[in-house]
Amino acid sequence: MRGITTSCSYRRVLLFGGASEIGQQILAALHLPPDAEVLLAGRDEQRMAAAADRLACRVRTLQYDAAALGTHQAVIDKAFADGDVDLVISAAGLLAGQDVLDGDSERAGLLVQTNLTGQVTTMLAATARLRAQGHGTIVVLSSVAAIRPRRANFVYGATKAGLDAFARGLADSLHGSGVRVLLVRPGFVIGRMTRGLRPAPLATTPAVVGRAVAAGLARESAVVWVPPVLRVFAVALRLIPRPVWRRLRR
Repeated sequence: MRGITTSCSYRRVLLFGGASEIGQQILAALHLPPDAEVLLAGRDEQRMAAAADRLACRVRTLQYDAAALGTHQAVIDKAFADGDVDLVISAAGLLAGQDVLDGDSERAGLLVQTNLTGQVTTMLAATARLRAQGHGTIVVLSSVAAIRPRRANFVYGATKAGLDAFARGLADSLHGSGVRVLLVRPGFVIGRMTRGLRPAPLATTPAVVGRAVAAGLARESAVVWVPPVLRVFAVALRLIPRPVWRRLRR
């Protein structure tokens, strides 16, 4: 059936980055019914198995590596083989300090491949199937870092800026198709990926992001900022003169 699904009607959900803390919190916040099926696509079988135990619905795991571009179409084919997918969540990603990436260009390339290139190939393959079935929602996890990459994390910020632009263009291309995109822009998220880093102002948690995404899906929002005040903060970021911006350490 064509049309936009709501959170209560999600029967099959596909999470890329199946071990992602934010992804798992989105699933928890959706309160999926027992007859729903979740497909966890990722590399860490142990963490995905632990995530499956916390869900009250049926769960299946798929091997997925965002950096292995040539495998993405096959993963999508497996995910859609048993029927329509109502919700696709793109939550795979890597984070590394700029000081680390400055001395390891190969690792920087892997971060770009995982956070941007792999998301593009995966989402384009998924979008083709969603267009064909005539309905569905794609959630893309961007970041406030996409708004204006800083010297302290410009490689990571560049990947998020590219992903953010891709998601906005994808949303426009899907207008009228029955498929929609929810773009999520959280600030600093305190969790496994940022362990050891000093939290930035307006820091949040995976659980808060998860609840915000579930609420955004229910409202059929186009963009969700977490916390919401970041929308105003982002405007200020764009207005800071570049000489001052260069001096910011974080």
